[in-house]
Amino acid sequence: MKLTNEKKGVSFGVLATFLIGFQPIVANSRPLIIDSYLFAATTCLVEAIIFFPLFLKERKKLRMVLNNAEEGGNKELAMAKLNGWKRNKKLLLFIGLTFGFGHILFFLGYQLAGAIPGAIAQKSTIIFSLIFGALILKERLTKIQIIFCFLLFFGLIFAVTQASFNLLEINQGVIILLVLTCFWMLAHTYTKPLFLKNESTPTQIVFLRNIIGGIALISSYFIFFPIENISLFLDPLNLFYMWAMGLVYCSGLWAWYKTLSYLDISKASMLVSPTPITTALYATLLLKEEFTIYHLIGTIIVIFSIIVIMSQKKEKEHNKNEKKYKFLQF
Repeated sequence: MKLTNEKKGVSFGVLATFLIGFQPIVANSRPLIIDSYLFAATTCLVEAIIFFPLFLKERKKLRMVLNNAEEGGNKELAMAKLNGWKRNKKLLLFIGLTFGFGHILFFLGYQLAGAIPGAIAQKSTIIFSLIFGALILKERLTKIQIIFCFLLFFGLIFAVTQASFNLLEINQGVIILLVLTCFWMLAHTYTKPLFLKNESTPTQIVFLRNIIGGIALISSYFIFFPIENISLFLDPLNLFYMWAMGLVYCSGLWAWYKTLSYLDISKASMLVSPTPITTALYATLLLKEEFTIYHLIGTIIVIFSIIVIMSQKKEKEHNKNEKKYKFLQF
């Protein structure tokens, strides 16, 4: 059974790698008349529409558990997941607005940086994850993790500067994506305790953050842009890209969560670490971007660093569980 679950986890991990890697391609293929603000709004709303039936199905299942469960523990768990959002309204609003307006930076960053440098820049996620984990969640860092965070950043700079290391000439899009990754990782860090306390589920968070972000973006869009832009919704090509972006983003999220359902976070993160490679393949074939030797070397350094960092995290968790087991035996 364990072997079967691992095979399923690997299969979904590979699928997630190709789907996530395709996101920048759809983003940079859209008609330029669709600005980043509107594209962000429609992407969030499409994601919310897709996840809405899953959201309702999950809540229906939780209500059934609540009404039919014989064990009090199951009832308490179902109650917590059903009503946990009521205790975290401000946090959910923060998460929704952060991801919603963050999508504007996502599309703008990729538009300016290009798909390949942008995908490499977003691999800085693991660095911010460790930093916020240590500062907010009080998670302990190892020396090896710190060393390989610096190596990862070295590989990132090596790739995006084409080994010139001229920080003053780094593409603005890369900087935007680094800032975005930082803010999104901060939101993820504050989301994690909701899962640990069983006050929410991934499906709930994805739906709520997108419906909040989508409504905020679409309701504020025409404050900054002319009302005539509403005609953009009448063009079938524009609508195709709006739905395509939402579908690709949702599919990547779904495959990622399926991977996590079969594998631990360390293995799952290692599996999806090659997303810059898949983005590079797509971008070279479809967008005619140039994948240079510097991109390749930098990406290899980044992927290797992620594998080492996540291996350390897995070993740390194993040692923690082993100590707990010994304590319980004693």
